[in-house]
Amino acid sequence: MAKLNFIMLSFVVLVVANTCVPSLAVEENEPKKLWDQCVVKISPNCALKIISQVFGDGVVSIPCCKELVQEGKECHDTLVKYIADRPSLIGNESKYLQKRDEVWAYCVSVSKAVSPA
Repeated sequence: MAKLNFIMLSFVVLVVANTCVPSLAVEENEPKKLWDQCVVKISPNCALKIISQVFGDGVVSIPCCKELVQEGKECHDTLVKYIADRPSLIGNESKYLQKRDEVWAYCVSVSKAVSPA
């Protein structure tokens, strides 16, 4: 649980740092424009729930799934990959990327199921 709290705290610090010092929050090989667009497309609460499910044992709610799908797969992939590339997480990167894809597939299916026809 402490590791999950650290991951969530790291994510919040990352988002805050991005708004205060954008040049430090983006790796050189990551398009800054995409990063900036992605960070603001999802609420902090939903971002934490998604990160909690990808990197821990959290559960994403249906409203957060809808936000994730609206954010788009490219943004979801970019943000999760950025976090998974941290030195403390890189050893399990393939596991996190698989969970990222599972969360995406789940959210797409849930969003389609509850969307008006």
